[in-house]
Amino acid sequence: MTERITIVGAKLLAKNWGTLSNVTLDYRHKNGTLQRLEREVYDHGSAAAMLLHDRDRNSVLLVRQFRLPPLLNGDQPDLLEVCAGLLDGDAPAEAAAREALEETGHEPADISHVCDIYTCPGSLTEKVSLFIARYGADTLRHAGGGLEHEGEEIELVELGFDEAMAMTRDGRIVDAKTIILLQHLALQRLG
Repeated sequence: MTERITIVGAKLLAKNWGTLSNVTLDYRHKNGTLQRLEREVYDHGSAAAMLLHDRDRNSVLLVRQFRLPPLLNGDQPDLLEVCAGLLDGDAPAEAAAREALEETGHEPADISHVCDIYTCPGSLTEKVSLFIARYGADTLRHAGGGLEHEGEEIELVELGFDEAMAMTRDGRIVDAKTIILLQHLALQRLG
């Protein structure tokens, strides 16, 4: 892969919704020593996420849905988040727009790419492309709520932008992609 890293092998540990592998690699340190490492890596594909913003009303449209890992970690399992989903073969902007429409019922307008991130690069291959788009009365196409056959039960939550930002500070919003997008929008508004 690079001059300092050689993948020795990978052992499949599990394959279901995603793939969990144990990867063995030789890692050459800057001082020249070689160290054999093993890492478990989970791959379920890359994703896209979108913050919907109504500039005229200074509001954002988020979704609340059940997430098992926070529950297993002893935290509140119903997270407030931006719309997001796996690419499923689509380009990131198309996937983000698809998810926004499925989850909120709004067909996003004026889509703008913010950045691409790895939320957990120590163990996940998932790269998330982040977008901001406009929503309003003119973008509403249906009631939203997600896809029942995918097990989605999504609550739409419209918030004033200032309240959403306060929620990132007091722990009511803990999702990384949502915090990044809200902070990006705050910076955009400053300058």
